[in-house]
Amino acid sequence: MAKRAVDADEDGMDGVASDEVTSAAGQGLERSYAVRAVERVCSVLNLLQESAEGVSLAEVAAATGLPKASAFRYLWTLQSHRYVERDPVTGLYQFGLAFLPLQARQLDLLRQRARPHMERLRDLFEETVNLGLLDGNRVIYLEIVESTKSVRLAARPGDRDWVHSTALGKAIAASLPVERVRAILAREGMPPFTDRTITSLPAYLDELTSVRRDGFAVDNGENEPDGRCVAVPVHDIRLPAALSLSAPSSRLQVRRIPEVARALRAAADAMVADMRPSAAAPMAAAAT
Repeated sequence: MAKRAVDADEDGMDGVASDEVTSAAGQGLERSYAVRAVERVCSVLNLLQESAEGVSLAEVAAATGLPKASAFRYLWTLQSHRYVERDPVTGLYQFGLAFLPLQARQLDLLRQRARPHMERLRDLFEETVNLGLLDGNRVIYLEIVESTKSVRLAARPGDRDWVHSTALGKAIAASLPVERVRAILAREGMPPFTDRTITSLPAYLDELTSVRRDGFAVDNGENEPDGRCVAVPVHDIRLPAALSLSAPSSRLQVRRIPEVARALRAAADAMVADMRPSAAAPMAAAAT
């Protein structure tokens, strides 16, 4: 028997006045007007939103309670409308181009909330502070607050850097699944920029273990011969981002790394708190 779509009027909903629905709800009737297919699509999108690195087919099947074959059909349909895209290397699913306007607004909000905290860090340490995001297989600099000193380390917003040789890249990579990290490095390679650059996968994965344990990453002359950088991941924003402070190694001594890492962690957490809706209202009121 052929299957057919069922719309609202076939389910007895056509012409039901809003007051009748309200009355039915008020009488405590158990009938649900939810559409199961729509609920499953919402489950898929919620899952994608909660994962910065992407999700697997198995995770989507588990979240929706569907067999893998059925979950794949949902993903294929969403992909055909550009709401979802699949990484050909990792096989993970992420938000597609149809969500770019929403993502752009989120990035704008991230930059706006980050800027005051980055300026305070710059003033405290008198060194350059960077906000970076994983974009494809490279780190892109979203926001930079430069040191006022004549000799400084500073990229430009929009510049892209490597994952294996930068503190930003390490901090972000430490939050990704190992399979994703392997895929990035397999595609991009691990070229040496100095004699300290990590160029082997086992050594890099060991480095990420240390980053997870310590809560921060260090570029100790691995990207620039005389540079040093400390970075922390930015948690709970559903974006693979990190915050860092960079300086000539002569000014940022090794003994100061824990102090810098603590300040970066506090700033990153405060920045995320400012992005939450509950924090937006007081900030808006203060601005008026």
